[in-house]
Amino acid sequence: MDLNFTPAEEAFRAEVQGFLKDKLPARLSDKVKGGLHLTRADMVEWHAILNARGWLANHWPEKHGGPGWTAIQKFIFENECALACSPRIVPFGVGMLGPVLIKYGNEAQKARWLPRILDGSDWWCQGYSEPGAGSDLASVKTAAVRSTDAQGDHYIVNGQKTWTTLGQHANMIFCLVRTLKDARKQEGISFLLVDMNTPGVEIRPIVTLDGDHEVNEVFFTDVRVPAENLVGEENKGWTCAKFLLTYERTNIAGVGFSVAALERLKRIAQTVQRHGRPLAEDPMFATRLARIEIDLENMKTTNLRVIAAVAGGGVPGAESSMLKIRGTEIRQEITSLLRRAMGPYARPFIAEALEEGYTDAPVGPPGAASAASAYFNNRKLSIFGGSNEVQKNIISKMILGL
Repeated sequence: MDLNFTPAEEAFRAEVQGFLKDKLPARLSDKVKGGLHLTRADMVEWHAILNARGWLANHWPEKHGGPGWTAIQKFIFENECALACSPRIVPFGVGMLGPVLIKYGNEAQKARWLPRILDGSDWWCQGYSEPGAGSDLASVKTAAVRSTDAQGDHYIVNGQKTWTTLGQHANMIFCLVRTLKDARKQEGISFLLVDMNTPGVEIRPIVTLDGDHEVNEVFFTDVRVPAENLVGEENKGWTCAKFLLTYERTNIAGVGFSVAALERLKRIAQTVQRHGRPLAEDPMFATRLARIEIDLENMKTTNLRVIAAVAGGGVPGAESSMLKIRGTEIRQEITSLLRRAMGPYARPFIAEALEEGYTDAPVGPPGAASAASAYFNNRKLSIFGGSNEVQKNIISKMILGL
């Protein structure tokens, strides 16, 4: 295959660069560049800008509000956005639920939910992991019992979800629930859409090691969910779950984020001094930097090969697991090297320095305030979306036949 972009694809790249130059607010790109926390309003603002251009749901077909891009165009867009330090597109509605509804939802569900994802009426979060059912999602115990009364057909949901990213901002959650007890683990699971304002839903914050409130735990106590919010067939929700996870794992690889982070790391290594010379000239550091750059170039090529393979509309299988493993390892190594580059200035973590409006004198060189936070936060990358150990099992089974 030819890994060079065509003239048309290069023209598209220029179009994306022009759009980002004109429409990406400097305030948002500066926050991303500095590793500051983005507010809900920040993320909503960027979504609205992209949606106005028709580029928010960039992997959706045109008939559902997407731009009808090829896989290569989507790859180019994501890389240019990362290099421009734009906020990431929050993936739960656009990148995860949307494709599931398009493939498995009925026409009424598509007509109701897809426009609300695009215009920001709904903020979705993901109800997959549970205590005791993280990487082994088929062990979910949150139960949904179907019932019919004078108010109609519905499910009664009881259970708990954890590690619910940005759930504090969400008004909707898509959940894996067990609708059949005595069945094989992958059977008897259903995919439900739950309004988080329903009585019986409680959300509690989980403050992570870096002091951030990014994840949550969600409790369901006798929560009524209309039966019309079941996506796909009852007891066949594992099909939806697997389809969604291929998108999540490929996204976690974060090629664009790694490219942008590596460029930043190389700039810092040229300015930070060690023994009177730039850190980039330190043999040990330069060796690790070169190794990660080689690995990233290899992963970019693999990513393009996967894109070419699914350009006809297919969904990556074990390939998404391969990208997830290498992508998360590379992102973790970059944040590790960035923390090392900052030396002792990465140690005094000041939570307030990661918020907009902090005016005290910075400690250390630019970017030092977020170095430790980014390092600790990115340790999770090799765990969520299915741990890297689980991904190796998938590769062993699907590719090696073990």
